[in-house]
Amino acid sequence: MTPFARVVRIAVLCVAVGLSNASFAQQAYPSKPIRLIVPFPPGGSVDPIARMIGQKLGERLGQQVFVDNRPGANGTIGTEILAKAPPDGHTLIHLGPGTHVINAVLVKNLPYDSMKDFAPVATIQRSDYTLVVHPSLPVGNVKELVALAKAKPGQIAYASSGNGNMNHLAAELFNMVTGVKTYHIPYKGAGPALTDLISGQVQMHFSVTISALPHVKSGRLKPLAFGGDKRFPAMPQVQTFAESGLSSLTLRPWQGILAPVRTPKPIIDRLSAEIARILALQEITSRLATLGMTPLITTPEEFAALMASEYARSAEVIKAAHITLN
Repeated sequence: MTPFARVVRIAVLCVAVGLSNASFAQQAYPSKPIRLIVPFPPGGSVDPIARMIGQKLGERLGQQVFVDNRPGANGTIGTEILAKAPPDGHTLIHLGPGTHVINAVLVKNLPYDSMKDFAPVATIQRSDYTLVVHPSLPVGNVKELVALAKAKPGQIAYASSGNGNMNHLAAELFNMVTGVKTYHIPYKGAGPALTDLISGQVQMHFSVTISALPHVKSGRLKPLAFGGDKRFPAMPQVQTFAESGLSSLTLRPWQGILAPVRTPKPIIDRLSAEIARILALQEITSRLATLGMTPLITTPEEFAALMASEYARSAEVIKAAHITLN
C-alpha cells in the first residue's frame, strides 16, 4: 500500500468512527439530566407550564428535566445562556413570543440572533386575550366601542403590561384594524394594569383571559370580545373578535421550547414527538384548560413558520405604531 493510499484509508476510518460516535451519541440521548431554562422568575404564566411539561418529559426520557429560572432583561439573559450552550439536546428553553419574537424586533444589539441561533423543538400551548373595559364605559360590544373611540379620538386610555408587551401590540393592532385612536398607558406588569383598570384610571385592556375572568365574574370588568377561534366556555356570552366583525384580530400568544442551533435533528425530532404525546394526555389538556390555555401541537418546521409569521406581523405593528422600549 502506498503512503498516499494509507493516508486516505486512515482518513476514511476516522470519518467512519466520527459518524459512528455521533450516531451513538444520538441513540444514547439523553445521557444526563436536561436543563430547561425559564427566562422568568418562578411563578407567572410560563414557569408552572414548564415544570409540568418538564416532569412528564423526564419520565418519558428516563432522565431528570430540571427547570432553571434565569430572569432578567425581558428574557434575554436566559435566552443568551441557551444560545451559548452545547447543541446536544441537554439544554433547552421554554418561552413565549414576547421574549423571543418581539425582542428580536425591538431590542437593538441582542447578544444572539432570535431567528438563526435556535432550533424550534415544539410549541406547548396557546393562551387567549379578552378585551375588557371598565363597567362605566357606555359600550356593550366591540362595535359600540369603536363608535365611541371614533367620536372621542385620543380620549380612551388602554393599559398594557409594559412597552412592547404582547398586549401592547394587541391594542395597537386593534387601533390599526378599526381606525380608532386610543392612547397607551404602560404598567410594570399585568397586575398593576388590571388594578388601575378596575379602579377606572384607564378604560380598556387586552388581558390574558384567565387573569381577567375573576374580575369579569365579579362584575368589576366588562368583557367585549375574546381572542380565540371559539368562544371561551367560562364566558359563553362573549363573542370572538371574528364574530364581532374583526376576523383579522386573532390574539393567541403561545409558549414553546427551543434548543441551540445545530442540535442534531434526530434529537429535535424525538423531543418534539415526546412533547406531542405529553400534550395529548387528558390530565395535561385538563390542567391547561383550567388556566385558560389549549394545547398547541406542531412539528419543528411548523413552529419555525409560526415564529417567522409572528415576527413579520409584530414588526409591522411596531413600525406603524412607532413603538419603542423607552
